[in-house]
Amino acid sequence: MNSELQALFRADQDERANHPDYGTPEYWTLRGRDTERRKHLHSIVESGGLKEPEDYYYAAWIFNHGESVEEIWQAHILAKEAAELGLRRARWLAAATYDRWLMYQGKPQKYGTQIVPDGKRQRVWDVELATSDAERAEWDVPSLAEMNGRAEEVTRNEPMPPMDTAPEWLKDALRRWRAEDEGRA
Repeated sequence: MNSELQALFRADQDERANHPDYGTPEYWTLRGRDTERRKHLHSIVESGGLKEPEDYYYAAWIFNHGESVEEIWQAHILAKEAAELGLRRARWLAAATYDRWLMYQGKPQKYGTQIVPDGKRQRVWDVELATSDAERAEWDVPSLAEMNGRAEEVTRNEPMPPMDTAPEWLKDALRRWRAEDEGRA
C-alpha cells in the first residue's frame, strides 16, 4: 500500500473527527487543506502511485471531498475500481460518489446516499424512483427509509448551516423545493 497516500487519507479522516460547522473560519481552513491534499493526490495518481485496492479507496475518499464535478467523478472512478479489485467497503463509496456527482449537477441521485440541508431540515437529496432498495443493498447502501431516518436524526442533532453561502447547485434546489412546496399549498 502507498504509505504517502495512506498518510494523506489519515489526515483527511482525522480532520473530520471533529468536523467544524459549515461556514465557520475553521471550516474554510479545512477546505483549504482539502484542496492541498487533492493537489498532492493528483501527483500520486499521475505518477502511477495507485497499485492496491486500498490505494484506490483512499484516493477516492480524498477526491470525494472535492468541490468540482470532475473531482467527484474521479472519486467515483477510483472507488469503483477499488470495488472491482475486491475491496468490499468500496462498494458504498462508489455509490455515494456517483450520487454526489449527480447531485452536484442538480440531478436526482440513484441510490439516495446524500443528505443536504434545505433551510428548515436535513433531507435526502432527490432520488430516482426506479432504484429499488434491493439495488441499493447490492452496493451496501441502506434503504431509502433508513436514509430518511438518518436525515431526521441529523436534523435533530446538528445545527442548520447558513444557506447564504451554499453552493449554487444547492441554491438551485432550494428554489425548486420552495416552488414545489408553494404549489402544494
